[in-house]
Amino acid sequence: MRQEFGPVLTELRQTRQGGRQMSTQSAAARDAPQRLVRSLTLTHAVLYGLGVTIGAGIYVLVGIAAGRSGMHAPLAFIGAALVMAFSAASFAELGTRMPVSASEAAYVQAAFKRDWLSLGVGLLVVATATISAATISVGSAGYVAVFLTAPAPWIITTVVVMMGIVACLATVQSVTFAAIMTLIEVGGLVLIIIAGLGLGADIVTRLPEVWPSLRDSSAWIGIAGTSLIAVFAFIGFEHLVNVAEEMKEPSRILPRALFLTLGLTALIYALVVWIAVMAVPPQELARSSAPLALVFERLTGLPLVTLSAIAVVATLNGIIVHMIMIGRVLYGLADQGNLPKVLARLNRVTHTPLLATVIGVAAILVLALAVPLAGLADLTARFTLAIFAIVNLALIRIKSRNDAAPSGAFICPRWVPFAGLISSLLLLVVDLLV
Repeated sequence: MRQEFGPVLTELRQTRQGGRQMSTQSAAARDAPQRLVRSLTLTHAVLYGLGVTIGAGIYVLVGIAAGRSGMHAPLAFIGAALVMAFSAASFAELGTRMPVSASEAAYVQAAFKRDWLSLGVGLLVVATATISAATISVGSAGYVAVFLTAPAPWIITTVVVMMGIVACLATVQSVTFAAIMTLIEVGGLVLIIIAGLGLGADIVTRLPEVWPSLRDSSAWIGIAGTSLIAVFAFIGFEHLVNVAEEMKEPSRILPRALFLTLGLTALIYALVVWIAVMAVPPQELARSSAPLALVFERLTGLPLVTLSAIAVVATLNGIIVHMIMIGRVLYGLADQGNLPKVLARLNRVTHTPLLATVIGVAAILVLALAVPLAGLADLTARFTLAIFAIVNLALIRIKSRNDAAPSGAFICPRWVPFAGLISSLLLLVVDLLV
């Protein structure tokens, strides 16, 4: 499999060697023990994708969506998923052309041959994930405090360090641990869906209420505004490309994992939001600080602490998957020659980039403890949309040169990255204006 991508990977890794020539034998000897292990299956990949996409945010987002769109809110989530599908296809093609860590940086390097731009994009990915993980870490303290009485800084430090230890394990072990937590996290949403069945036939007979009249302009404006925030709920699926180098068959697994993650997330979100607006009046839902907990209590009569326990798992899982991704991006940037080579060294026992992962964990802890994150957290979605735009532009550039794709690579139509670029820029502009 690696031979298919050899020319591209070799070019990326030799960018900064400055003309130094090494024999094929010595290069192979040097690289052999430093390669990440291909151990992830499609099941691992999909659970990782769900874990990094479905986060604690949906537990709050439901209320905002209900306030803006009322009974039409589920339509906004389906529309957001369709918009994200364009960029997902672009990531699928680039990820199968170049299944490497620090993927976004590698795509930019292959497209534009600019070291500074490649490094900038890679560091932007790291910054976005670090800010997101730090925000989740602070949020987790509130959930953990329901069960454990301790100062918030102590809780945050304990959570980050413990999740950092898990992230340093062998990839198949850390991803499996995250996958188990993902099942619990998704299970909480499935519980709401199952409880919603108690609403009876209304779940089906009232479905026409989701689609507003074509002449109802205020409803469509509300759906458009909800779609903008719904897009942010889908952010995370693109992180799958950063573990493509560790998939057993990236050309087969990565595209399927991307689209399965996006499709399953859209289905779960739409069902949960529909049941939520059915169980609780939309305006009451919008006023609640814990809307899904309110829905769960209204449907089952069980105490709020039940869903709080699941929310703890959701936040911890979000921290782990971000830590894994940050370590792989720093490793990939070093492997491509854009950062010191010491960051590309793998531990001989776990075969993971320990130093790169530890640096990511430390950055998350510092941000979580020392920096006011309210303003920084707002930048996460904007950074991600900017990354989406750059990645789509990179694929447009590669396709315009008619660069040959390796055998078995996923190939999307030429218009797809243009659609991804335009939709990402429009969302970014609307977000900035709003």
